[in-house]
Amino acid sequence: MRRADRLLACALPLLLLAAQVMALPPALERLLPTLPPAQREEILARDAHWRALTPARQQALQLRMARWHALPTAVQAERREQWQAWRALPSAQQARLRRAAIVFAALSESDRRLLHERYAALDRSEQRGWLLGPALGAVYLHLQPLLAQVPATQREPLLAVLRLMTPGERSDLAVLTQRVAPQQRDALRRDLLATNAGNRAAWLQLRLDQ
Repeated sequence: MRRADRLLACALPLLLLAAQVMALPPALERLLPTLPPAQREEILARDAHWRALTPARQQALQLRMARWHALPTAVQAERREQWQAWRALPSAQQARLRRAAIVFAALSESDRRLLHERYAALDRSEQRGWLLGPALGAVYLHLQPLLAQVPATQREPLLAVLRLMTPGERSDLAVLTQRVAPQQRDALRRDLLATNAGNRAAWLQLRLDQ
């Protein structure tokens, strides 16, 4: 990747954010012709959305931007990761989490504090596992050996397969993952990715019976 392309790749998320909370900056206007069509259209759509807002709404968004910039870099990185994890979730799991958030908000302050404390007491690895959503978060510790050090080209396809599996299939895979030796995990991932919904349960049972 050329140096100019690397700089653009690094700056683009900030430019997109800027286009969302203020009128299109001159620097971004100059960059528009160099951007891929999809990103250019996204920025122009956000600019049009911004211009359609009332002054009060524009001011509220600018205040949110100011509060964001005031956060420590580590907190920004953590929240950015959480947002990206949220966007990656299937819509059904997003809806499930929204319902859970309503229930959580209705709890007493002491109950909410207790749940916060229980989460804070979890191992950091398990906390990160819950970023994958409720379905995978519940079995993450058992699947973690399979997800650790996964090649970048396999990560998203692997997560997609895991999310399509039934709870019983994920449970069987968790048992299988714990059984295989570390040097066999790459082969297990490849074999899993080669299955389809029609034969996955039978493949898992066959592997468990071996």
